[in-house]
Amino acid sequence: MAGASAPKRQDTRKFFENLSGAGKSIAVLTSGGDAQGMNAAVRAAVRMGIYVGAKVYFIHEGYQGMVDGGDNIKEAKWESVSSMLQVGGTVIGSARCKDFRTHEGRLKAAHNLVQRDITNLCVIGGDGSLTGANLFREEWSSLLEELLQQGLIDEEATQRNSELHIVGMVGSIDNDFCGTDMTIGTDSALHRIIEVVDAIMTTAQSHQRTFVLEVMGRHCGYLALVSALACGADWVFIPEMPPEDGWEDNMCQKLSENRADKKRLNIIIVAEGAIDRHNKSITPDYIKDLVVRRLGFDTRVTILGHVQRGGTPSAFDRILASRMGVEAVLALLEASANTPACVVSLVGNQAVRLPLMECVQMTQEVQKAMDEKKFDEAVRLRGRSFENNLSTYRLLSFRKADSELPNSSFNVAVMNVGAPAAGMNAAVRSAVRVGITEGHKMFAVNDGFEGFYKGQIKEIKWGDVGGWTGQGGSLLGTKRTLPGKHLDKIAEQMRIHNINALLVVGGFEAYVGLLELAAARDKYEEFCVPMVMVPATVSNNIPGSDLSIGSDTALNAITDTCDRIKQSASGTKRRVFIIETMGGYCGYLATVGGLAAGADTVYIYEEPFDIRDLQANVEHLTEKMKTSIQRGLVLRNENCNENFTTDFIYQLYSEEGRGVFDCRKNILGHMQQGGAPSPFDRNFGTKIAAKAMQWITRTLKESYKGGRVFANSEDTACLLGMRRRTLVFQPVVQLRDETDFVHRIPKEQWWLKLRPLMKILAKYKTSYDVSDSGQLEHVTRVRPKDSNTSTAI
Repeated sequence: MAGASAPKRQDTRKFFENLSGAGKSIAVLTSGGDAQGMNAAVRAAVRMGIYVGAKVYFIHEGYQGMVDGGDNIKEAKWESVSSMLQVGGTVIGSARCKDFRTHEGRLKAAHNLVQRDITNLCVIGGDGSLTGANLFREEWSSLLEELLQQGLIDEEATQRNSELHIVGMVGSIDNDFCGTDMTIGTDSALHRIIEVVDAIMTTAQSHQRTFVLEVMGRHCGYLALVSALACGADWVFIPEMPPEDGWEDNMCQKLSENRADKKRLNIIIVAEGAIDRHNKSITPDYIKDLVVRRLGFDTRVTILGHVQRGGTPSAFDRILASRMGVEAVLALLEASANTPACVVSLVGNQAVRLPLMECVQMTQEVQKAMDEKKFDEAVRLRGRSFENNLSTYRLLSFRKADSELPNSSFNVAVMNVGAPAAGMNAAVRSAVRVGITEGHKMFAVNDGFEGFYKGQIKEIKWGDVGGWTGQGGSLLGTKRTLPGKHLDKIAEQMRIHNINALLVVGGFEAYVGLLELAAARDKYEEFCVPMVMVPATVSNNIPGSDLSIGSDTALNAITDTCDRIKQSASGTKRRVFIIETMGGYCGYLATVGGLAAGADTVYIYEEPFDIRDLQANVEHLTEKMKTSIQRGLVLRNENCNENFTTDFIYQLYSEEGRGVFDCRKNILGHMQQGGAPSPFDRNFGTKIAAKAMQWITRTLKESYKGGRVFANSEDTACLLGMRRRTLVFQPVVQLRDETDFVHRIPKEQWWLKLRPLMKILAKYKTSYDVSDSGQLEHVTRVRPKDSNTSTAI
């Protein structure tokens, strides 16, 4: 992602009640290659458009439909986008269109739009589609002039439609668009790739095989790079960074070393556009023949192809697309004659608007740099997220010989604390390998603080964490025990093993545990060492971090289940499901899961509700049953209210809905904690733990005086969290004031601003604070030093 310079914003909250769409017409189209999540974007744009009082049209079959007109341009109703959230691809169709590239084609398209008074376009597609839209906008007034001269439209129509506004959303599984961290469809494509890799790993292991996998990405190696990071592949080939000459020898040497290390399988990932330093393409078959010829390994090739475009969108893509769809409508409502065509996108977890052509030019510069063999420049232009992935992959994959390692003579312990969360193992693997690369001796503590005081501590080596990224749960073992009652014994163990630094991967207990250890520094000198925690909990309830490892996997589990339940409800008609999610008192899973699953109502602790609200929700569902969408989905966080239990709400709905709808209830329980980690969690865990480990190295050097480590300042006991756009180290002591310890949640939570969005998409009237919506920014090259935006994977 290219850094973006945000303008200072006054603290005047503005609400979009003042933004009316009355009298405006918005058309939504999807163009170019399809991507999972496009439907979620279409649904959000259509519903938001209708909500603000605009007329909304579908343009079927992309630009081709715009040129052909007729039935391809249809008015959209609220119900017309129902049941499409969970469908992959694009329901309104997409086509590559030659006609739109010609002047005649664009003239026809302009005529079709003017006939319906459509002057606002919401385009969902790749850079080609968006460039086309921009050209169309630049030509708009001359096209109208021509139509007027040909007598196809009158003067009044020309006046009424004098300005064309365009907002783009990038839908592309390759994630090849500069200026945005994640494009719609990328996360889902990674899900498909990782599902295949996980399946292949079991068969490869059985037969000691080498697998060469080709993934999509003709010009962009993002999918290859991130899937290699997420599955711990032995080697990866991407177009942006071709291997050095003589790579054949290096790769074969590495594969045979891994085999000698008792690793039973090798995985090599190749982007379809992979090239060597002389622009010669590197194909999976060439790699296979090389491995067979030189090493004699049993080698197989798998080409994933269009599987990557298919399937249901991941929770991440649904939320990304829903947020962007709403943001796109806001951008159209606020557009004036002199605002440039913009794209809406997410940077970190914040919505931004960027001038469309600046992003397109930067995207084209990447290709130019690659053509000129300026590969370092190409990687830099791809943005910080891409650079970070590449450097982390190199760090974790290439084991240095012992003689090459710096000798630090420091001992660093890694542990898991709290409930299990998918992605913990990826974080531990990353920490161990980065630690070893930095020259430390790494120790693993089993079973949290309980194992710590019992002395379950042993050295952990590079090979011990092989294959850990894809494993769910916690392989080190984890417990909720706090250290407070066992400080003596823990200090003694730290003395015995001479532990010089501590990395804790865990949830709320890890945070409280770190606070207890920091508070005991006066009494125990053993705790005067650098300590850092990386948040890992499905509940996402840690102060100081917007996201935590494990919550994405849990969201996907919730979304998958809700999809199945909605399908069952559609079959029986007039049925409402009440689903209870985990999260303690934190409503993150319920709210964001509700947004991804298309829930009608979500009950959470942070937003108090009473019997009148319950009554209003029942009436809302009763009205819904009169339409063609005869099903309901209600999510309830487990601790949202001690009296309005899941049973109570179920019984109330059953009684009040008698004769109109019937109810069923479902408690999701611990399935939300299990399962293989999602690509996002593997990656987030890998990168955040690597960063934490590098911090430990720096802090150890700074606090090593007179032959020993001594660190007792506030900033040597930190939590590494993601805040808006950046990863930041924050002293745990300073986070105290931000925490509600009784309910184990942060006092302020960013995702609460997604609640109105969910209500709008479920047809509730609500007030929506748009002061946090994206401001128009510019794509910048010069990046502020180390304000690390490595958050998006």
